[in-house]
Amino acid sequence: MPVSGRRKSIAFFITLGACLVALATALNVGWILLSWREVALLVFGIIFFMLIIVGLVLNTTFLIREIRRNEQHDAFINAVTHELKTPLASIRLYLETLKKRETSEEQQQKFYDIMLADSDRLLQTVEQVLRAGSVGQPRRRLNRTIIDVGEMVGECIALAHTRYHLDPDAVVYTELLDGQPAHVKGDAEELRAAVLNLLDNAVKYSDKGVRLSVEVAALADKKVAVRVADSGVGIAQAQLNRIFKRFYRVPGRVMARVKGTGLGLFIVRSIVEKHGGKVFAESEGPGLGTTFTIQLPRV
Repeated sequence: MPVSGRRKSIAFFITLGACLVALATALNVGWILLSWREVALLVFGIIFFMLIIVGLVLNTTFLIREIRRNEQHDAFINAVTHELKTPLASIRLYLETLKKRETSEEQQQKFYDIMLADSDRLLQTVEQVLRAGSVGQPRRRLNRTIIDVGEMVGECIALAHTRYHLDPDAVVYTELLDGQPAHVKGDAEELRAAVLNLLDNAVKYSDKGVRLSVEVAALADKKVAVRVADSGVGIAQAQLNRIFKRFYRVPGRVMARVKGTGLGLFIVRSIVEKHGGKVFAESEGPGLGTTFTIQLPRV
């Protein structure tokens, strides 16, 4: 159903609920006025009236929530379809070119590099979807080991440089530790995925060139913090708590230019909370960049 159709449905159910509430109120008040001498009937009438009102409110709330959830699911399906179709179409195009035309060795190597990059993008999308399903399983056991956070973040930055072909000075990495390694106990693969998602997010939303600041810092209460700051599009204050929800994407033309599934930050929050930590975002507003901070218990 189109977005306009869903909005009309929401307006219809709100209007219907309001009309039913008004009708129930009129009927109940009229009935009470006619039966004011019957105390027992009056009490039952009030209870019955309250039950009707509560039922109508819950029914309307449920319908609106389901409509909005369906909108998010449709947006997610469209985004995943685009993320899968685009690299596949690109790979097919270059393969057909290699098959039908004679190309130089230099062109072939260029085509191979592009196809490998598209394959990585395709694999990343599939992994995101699979990971989103796995992190939502509360009984999934973590393979916990002792992890050096500084070393892990350094590996993630190196991977981001390779994945996005970043300039050598695109990411400034700083360690603010107390002379001891920042060790945490957790699943290395999951925590690496959380940090990579923050880096991917920061790169994608850097509209004026990629300039990231990444920091690993020791906190006073036996915790270690990983901060990823960018100077990109920024986020409005009202959206900062919503961006970690499944399928949620910040509305607006600037945000719509960046394709995504709406799963990255949800995955980050789910992973961090499973490890006994927390994640939050800070931004001065649109156009002023965003800082994401992960805090984890230190061992």
